[in-house]
Amino acid sequence: AVSANHAALDSFGVAPERQLSLWDWVGGRYSICSSMGLGLALTIGWEHFEAMLNGAHVMDEHFATAPAEENLPVILALLGVWNRNMLCASGHAILPYDYHLRWLPAYLQQLEMESNGKSVRRNGQPVECKTCPIIWGELGSNAQHSFAQFLNQGTESISADFIMPARSAVNCQDQHDLATLGGLAQAWVPAVGDSGNFDQAAHKKCHGNCPNSLLIFPELDPSTLGKLVSLFEHKVFVQSVIWDINPFDQWGVQLGKRLISDLERSLSGVQAEPVPVAGALNRLRAWKA
Repeated sequence: AVSANHAALDSFGVAPERQLSLWDWVGGRYSICSSMGLGLALTIGWEHFEAMLNGAHVMDEHFATAPAEENLPVILALLGVWNRNMLCASGHAILPYDYHLRWLPAYLQQLEMESNGKSVRRNGQPVECKTCPIIWGELGSNAQHSFAQFLNQGTESISADFIMPARSAVNCQDQHDLATLGGLAQAWVPAVGDSGNFDQAAHKKCHGNCPNSLLIFPELDPSTLGKLVSLFEHKVFVQSVIWDINPFDQWGVQLGKRLISDLERSLSGVQAEPVPVAGALNRLRAWKA
């Protein structure tokens, strides 16, 4: 068992030799490389898990030692701040072009929005600029027929990361090449548009000039995955420093957690319904009966 509360593990009957420690300051969104990664290690095997840890360590060392102009997390963070605060991008799309990265958008959504979705600086004063944009995304090949239209001709300014390995991980290189070329085409349109075609009807025009980044690497393996995780973790930290916010708390989540017990008592009729949701609770109670 993995926990920061060994007393609770003892009480539950878990033998000491089967307890793995976890620091109480490790947030869930930053815990994949800690003992909390036990489930992942058991799923993919220790060899692959260790390769992922080694990849993360390589990126950690790069972040700690590379000069700013060559430092990938710093560059990615600065691009994000520029897109958000100077170009007023309200959202940032994560578009991986490899099926094995299909959950990366959801992972980064929590990492970035729970870390930097803050409006108060470290000194307790309100921030003076926009912080984390809305992070969302989808497997790139799916996004083409769901929200690429919105990216290319919509009224919002949206930045994007197009993430793609050069080699297929499952020996389907021809299909992978088609997906990758599709990703390059989708990156082209919001960036450049069809500005050379002056005869295009207005409703067909793609104006371009929307910011996006291409993250391309040889292949997706456990080491590369570790590097990607570390890359985005450090990116988030750098942005938090620039915005002067704390990326390691989540007080906006805690209040909702505390309210659950009160709502549970209200639903069971033990206490009066809180006014903001009284109607909803009454309806739920009626339909449960």
